[in-house]
Amino acid sequence: MTAKLVPMEKQKSIALIAHDNKKVALLEWARFNRDLLSRHLLYATGTTGHILATELDLEISRFVSGPLGGDQQVGSKIVEGVVDFIIFFWDPLESQPHDVDVKALLRIAVLYNIPVACNRTSADFLISSPLMDKKYSRIVDIESSYPSKAAPLKIAE
Repeated sequence: MTAKLVPMEKQKSIALIAHDNKKVALLEWARFNRDLLSRHLLYATGTTGHILATELDLEISRFVSGPLGGDQQVGSKIVEGVVDFIIFFWDPLESQPHDVDVKALLRIAVLYNIPVACNRTSADFLISSPLMDKKYSRIVDIESSYPSKAAPLKIAE
């Protein structure tokens, strides 16, 4: 199988997403980690992005709301090699009208070997990793026409 090494620069591109019942928790977490987040490129879906940008005075590129296609936009940016990292505070107790999109986003994240934090504890562990402030190459072991910045890597089968 041929895999590709996909570089993640020292400055990561982080997507921030939260379901309605988790927006306050994500805001609290982001407020606590504001200085660290400010060193990275930030993306967010709809209302979450508006809340974070307004409350924390951070520059955040925004997609549309999740139910309107924002989760799919984040997935697209993963496939394009733009998004490196996802913090997604999702609500496991509440049915979402776009559950299929959420599942598709998580599938793409796993397929492209993207770090994903789905709650405060996993977000704390990921963002405090020494790898956050270093260049890192993740292995993507799918056959694709991944963006040209990816270097081929031969993996023994």
